[in-house]
Amino acid sequence: MLPFLARRLIVAALVALAVSAVAFGLMFVSGDPAVVLAGQAGRAQDVELIRQAYGLDRPIPLQFLSWIGNAFTGNFGTSLYFNLPVAPIITERLSVTLVLGSLAFLLALVVAVPLGILASLKPGGTIDRIALMLAVLGQAIPSFWLGLILIVVFGVWYGLVPISGTESWQGYILPVVVLSYYAMPALMRLTRAGMIDVLTADYIRTARAKGASQPRVLLVHALRNAVLPLVSLAAVQFGLMLSGSIVIESVFAINGLGRLAWESLLRSDLPVVQAIILILSLIYVTLTTVADLINAWLDPRLRSA
Repeated sequence: MLPFLARRLIVAALVALAVSAVAFGLMFVSGDPAVVLAGQAGRAQDVELIRQAYGLDRPIPLQFLSWIGNAFTGNFGTSLYFNLPVAPIITERLSVTLVLGSLAFLLALVVAVPLGILASLKPGGTIDRIALMLAVLGQAIPSFWLGLILIVVFGVWYGLVPISGTESWQGYILPVVVLSYYAMPALMRLTRAGMIDVLTADYIRTARAKGASQPRVLLVHALRNAVLPLVSLAAVQFGLMLSGSIVIESVFAINGLGRLAWESLLRSDLPVVQAIILILSLIYVTLTTVADLINAWLDPRLRSA
């Protein structure tokens, strides 16, 4: 297990380093950063002062090493729009996105996995047809449209929940439902396909022949092997919920990290954009690495891969 862990950590570190280089390179996409910061009315003297103040007169490799060193100590620089340190801004918005994404992820798992298991017991049956219909609708309905419909029905017509903001826990209900519904189809269909494949295996027939109960066959013998691809997909889906929540946060006026990323792009606030890309990428790398370790724990054959 230790060699497998070492290999995965090395790969994760290399991916994180590559992502850091990409995030740093965003500063130079639009040209000379000093000219961009000085603006159209900036004079040559102003550009030179900005270049010296931000260390842009140094070689790019040294700038990257300085930036990555500061970033991994929590220093992401100063926001060009708010004129405040980037780290507190990111921390405040990230907490909201983490709560939203975690609740949506848990709801998606609680609904999709049991539904996938039930659908696999009788392929082509009533439950299977209903589950596949819900999966198709989940993939076909745009998340922003579903969010607007839920706002109109449950927020405007009946007034059951707030339609924007997260001042109270009720404000999370509608965005959590919309965000989770987007992830449910893939999780449900993969669970269904994995269970259908596993339930035809010889060891499942042997377990039933020995008198094992149906819940034990499903949850102990079948689900352990069927869940392997689901773990990897769940890590990817959770990462997408965190990084792709910009639409949901915009629809429900939630001040999360996704909305901050969009606003920072419009304002050309590069330090904030760089920090968001780096943090979300590191979270994504961490999730996929943890998923690999869980799969290796569930299936020892993967440790030699």
